[in-house]
Amino acid sequence: MTDFVAWWDDPADGPANMAADEVLAAEAVRQNRPLVRVYRWSAVTFSLGAFQPIADAWNEVAIASLPLVRRPSGGGGLVHGSDLTYAVAVPRDHPWGGTPQVLYDVFHEALVAVLRERGIPARLHPGRASKQDDESRLFCFDRRARGDLVAGGSSTDGYKLLGSAQRRLKAAVLQHGSLLLRSPPRVGSAAAHPGLLDLFPPAQDWSEAELVAAWLSQAGESTGLRPFHEAGGFAAGHAAAIAAAAARFQDLAWLRRR
Repeated sequence: MTDFVAWWDDPADGPANMAADEVLAAEAVRQNRPLVRVYRWSAVTFSLGAFQPIADAWNEVAIASLPLVRRPSGGGGLVHGSDLTYAVAVPRDHPWGGTPQVLYDVFHEALVAVLRERGIPARLHPGRASKQDDESRLFCFDRRARGDLVAGGSSTDGYKLLGSAQRRLKAAVLQHGSLLLRSPPRVGSAAAHPGLLDLFPPAQDWSEAELVAAWLSQAGESTGLRPFHEAGGFAAGHAAAIAAAAARFQDLAWLRRR
């Protein structure tokens, strides 16, 4: 079993980040192993799931001032800018690329373990009885799916801190996830979900690098894999391919495809 490689990339805009993740998927197939990219966004941005109607975003006043990008992955919409985003790409025949829930659980269970070790009462949500109601909600952090990472709160729903969504390509699986660190700026109340550092101030003592390193190490532990943190960014090493792929995510036809 091969190890997996992880990069911490510099912040980028929406089209560049989505293009980098598609290139990551192609590279995972070429290398025949899981690859992970952790990154931030250069501007507060709303990413729409691949199958969400663009009209839902246009009609939501809480995000009216934000640039929009459509992800290649499904799921609900996300406000980026105060989160840590990760993308993991795995070949379809890798153990992590089996059923969709397998890859969700690898990364969500790992972060639950890391947070609980640090005194944060994190847990996996069992999923709501009516999925149809959840799928009609614009914002990912208003939804609750089986395996979502939640913490605190007075009900089973708790506060959602990590959600993920997938796109199952011909030869690879691409999964996006967003760990909300703080309530996002420049949004209305409907989009102002509280984050990890808002809810649990002691978490401010951890560096993001320490948190991510512990998270990825834990993610590999269940299958005997070790994360190898590659020096330099993934995007910097694949600039030409990413620039070519970004054109599609900049195209209004892609944004308005639904």
